[in-house]
Amino acid sequence: MLDELYGWIQSIAAYLVVSAAVMHAVPGKQYTKYIRFFSGLVLIMLLISPVLRVAGIEQSFLDLYHSREYEMETREIREAGERLENADIMDFVPEEYIGSTAGRETEEGVSGENREMQTENGAENVDENLIEVEEIRIGE
Repeated sequence: MLDELYGWIQSIAAYLVVSAAVMHAVPGKQYTKYIRFFSGLVLIMLLISPVLRVAGIEQSFLDLYHSREYEMETREIREAGERLENADIMDFVPEEYIGSTAGRETEEGVSGENREMQTENGAENVDENLIEVEEIRIGE
């Protein structure tokens, strides 16, 4: 009994040391609240683990974790992630938008490439999507 209590206190102490080190290693303050929230949840689980073990509920949590439903859901999530990684952006654009942009280009005589624009110096290629920046101000 005392060995279990000693091991429980030792694991909490080790977790608190690691948690404090992580909190000091994070460069910005913007993620501090998220790290504290997560570390608080883990600390709560560490604190109630002996109660769960005594009540026999810990085994039901482990059974839930290793159940077939959980495995199927994690497999589905993994497969969906792989599909999204391998997908092309055009797969998500509805067909009606693809057809409408192609029709507009032919109506206006735009081929989607650079147009030639007459200037005082002669003809030059200008991209339709080109943005000219006149001035950039920093720190004002």
